[in-house]
Order: sequence, then C-alpha cells, then structure tokens
Amino acid sequence: MHTLTLLLGSLLLMSSASVSMAQTDEKPRVTVTPVKGPLYMLAGRGGNVVASVGKDGVLLIDADYSEYAQAHAAALAELTDSQVAPRFLLNTHWHFDHSGGNGFWGEQGTVIMAHENIYQRMSTRQEMKALGRVVEPSPAAALPVVTYADAIAVRFNGDTLQVQHYPSGHTDGDSIVFFTEANVVHMGDHYFAGAFPFVDLGSGGNVLGYISNVESALKQMDEQTIVVPGHGRSLMSKQDVQIDLTALKNSVSIIAELLQEGLGPEQIAERGLGPEYASYGAGFINEAAWISFVAGSL
Repeated sequence: MHTLTLLLGSLLLMSSASVSMAQTDEKPRVTVTPVKGPLYMLAGRGGNVVASVGKDGVLLIDADYSEYAQAHAAALAELTDSQVAPRFLLNTHWHFDHSGGNGFWGEQGTVIMAHENIYQRMSTRQEMKALGRVVEPSPAAALPVVTYADAIAVRFNGDTLQVQHYPSGHTDGDSIVFFTEANVVHMGDHYFAGAFPFVDLGSGGNVLGYISNVESALKQMDEQTIVVPGHGRSLMSKQDVQIDLTALKNSVSIIAELLQEGLGPEQIAERGLGPEYASYGAGFINEAAWISFVAGSL
C-alpha cells in the first residue's frame, strides 16, 4: 500500500505539472526536425511523431495529445503545401500522449493502424492507477481500423516499414517501427532518451520485458541507424540507446539486490541509486517511481 501511495504521489505531481504547463502555454507549437529523405520528426508536448511525406502522401507514426492536433496539421500543411489529411496513422501504443490526435485525423478519413491490443484498450474503459485516472472508451473515429497480431509491413514513399509488436514492455500493445531503406527506427515509448521510462504495469508492461525488447530492437540497428525516441527532443543513435539501456539494467541490478536484502521500495528510494542516476530521474519518471516499477516487475 505504501509503495502504491508513493508511486501515485510521484506521478500525480508530475502529471499536474504537465497540465499546468499546458494551461499556461499560449498556443500549442510543433517543432519540425528533418530526419532523412521523406521523414520528419514532429515534436509537440506528448510523444514524438514521425511523418513520411512524399509522392504517396503522408503517413504518421503517433498523434500526440488531442489539443496538439491542429498544430500538427499546420506543420504538415507547410511540409506538403496542402491541407490534405494523412493517408495513414500508425499508433505505437494506446496512451493518450501518442493517440490523442487519432479522432482529429480519423474524422478526416485517415486510416488508423495499430496492434490489436491497442484497439482493445482504446475501445474499452481503462483505469490507469499509476496516474490516478480513468480513461473512457475512445470515439469511433479515433479507433484503429486496421489491426495486426504480431507484425505488419507498409510500403510507402519508397520505403518498407516493418512494424513489429514487442509484448510486455512499456505496455502489452507496443510496436517499434523500422524504416528499412532509410535505416530509421521509431522506438515509441521503448525509448525515453536519457531518462527513466514509464512502464505501465497496469497495461501489461514489465521492466524486464522492456529491457528484453530494447535488446532485441538493438540487434536490428547498425552504427548508421537514426533513432527517434518516444520522448526526447533530439534524434539519437544506436550507441545512445545502448548507453541508456546499460544504465537501466545496472539500476535494476541495484534495486533487485537491495530488495533481496529486505529493503522496501520506499527505503530504496530514500537511500537513492547514486549520483549517476540523478539525470535519469529528472524527467517525467523520477527515481522513486522507477524503483516502484522495477519492484512491481520483479
């Protein structure tokens, strides 16, 4: 009970801070960063969006928060010199900071694609205990139209997107998207650059599965691969992912050892993991929340 209270307090405080910042922001803004060829990273307030813009039209990976949909539309209009909606939108997972804009695009005829578990979660009432909130079913326009069980390939704008489901990681419905010709990978929330990740235990996530999934994804990268993180405003590399993964694995070893010694998550949080993890706990997920995720996964 104490562990849940600690986690809820940490995440509610951070969630409130995010809402406060959004309310004081004069107007939603999206930053556009060229990635490679027809690919662009669009950064609003939620998860990073990747847009493939070319002769076949526009394909989006993720959709940010709903209140940022218009800002993304304006950014795409500048890239395409048109107001035409994207042909496809693919969600990496169901969380509202990645799927909030689904309804906006779905109402304009964009075909939404996602793993079957995303459809199941978005179409039913979800209780997110870690964030202290209930998410009601999404409207029909926001729901995926095309779903898949394990993987799907999409051929678009001269590239083949290999979309692979990675179970029991961040949630139970996450996919990582590999642009095979461009050698670009969108990690979704399997990568919070330089920070402890949010692992949604209530949605089938697990820290050990998360680490295993990232290790698997790394095997498909090389030194030239461009990595788009789910959260983090810079394009990253395979080496960056490896460095952060090593830090996460080492922190899990520390936490597991202290748990075996009889310490509880709150005691471990009070003791701390060491100064080398200070920067990792400075983002959305602080050190106490990460320790709770690890303890819950073990």
